[in-house]
Amino acid sequence: MGPLFALAQTASRFGLWLGGALILLSALVIGVDVVLRKALALSVGGADELGGYALAIGTAWGLSAALLDRNHIRIDSLYLLFPDWLRAALDILGLLAFSAVFGLIGWHAIGVVDQSLTAGSRSMSALQTPLALPQGIWLAGLGLFLAVAALLLVRALTMLGRRDVVGIVRLIGVRTAKEEATDEVRSAEAVHMRIGGEERRS
Repeated sequence: MGPLFALAQTASRFGLWLGGALILLSALVIGVDVVLRKALALSVGGADELGGYALAIGTAWGLSAALLDRNHIRIDSLYLLFPDWLRAALDILGLLAFSAVFGLIGWHAIGVVDQSLTAGSRSMSALQTPLALPQGIWLAGLGLFLAVAALLLVRALTMLGRRDVVGIVRLIGVRTAKEEATDEVRSAEAVHMRIGGEERRS
């Protein structure tokens, strides 16, 4: 499962960068559209439509990275007071419910994409975008998320079989304040080392 987990992490990082790039690009297009409307009474046709696609696709492709980084859980007031075995049980139950909801969304999304392909549906804007294209990219992001969720669930259940409740909490549980602080310090150190290396080369 090690190579699969590494592949999931790589794909999720790619999805995170892809989603972020699309959202930034859409913000740029919308910004240009606003300036052109104000200054020259011109418009970039379909800027709002492209922004909607970018937001949906960016969100879908960022879900798996959020899941791996355990950034999808924010309400933990009582959770942190529970013993490890109860936290592990709740983590597995939560991941099951989370996956089931998105599995249902993905199932209906397949039908939507298939219908758009069959009917040759296009957007009603001036762009006349084939709807199956953005819908398909969005669906692929959901597929990546569900694959990562399934991988995490299998890994968590394997740990449960070994009675490794602490490992389960570390894999799919809420990040503690200490873990978040450690990650921030590591990120800052990595940036500092990269800047230092660039200065030495120059």
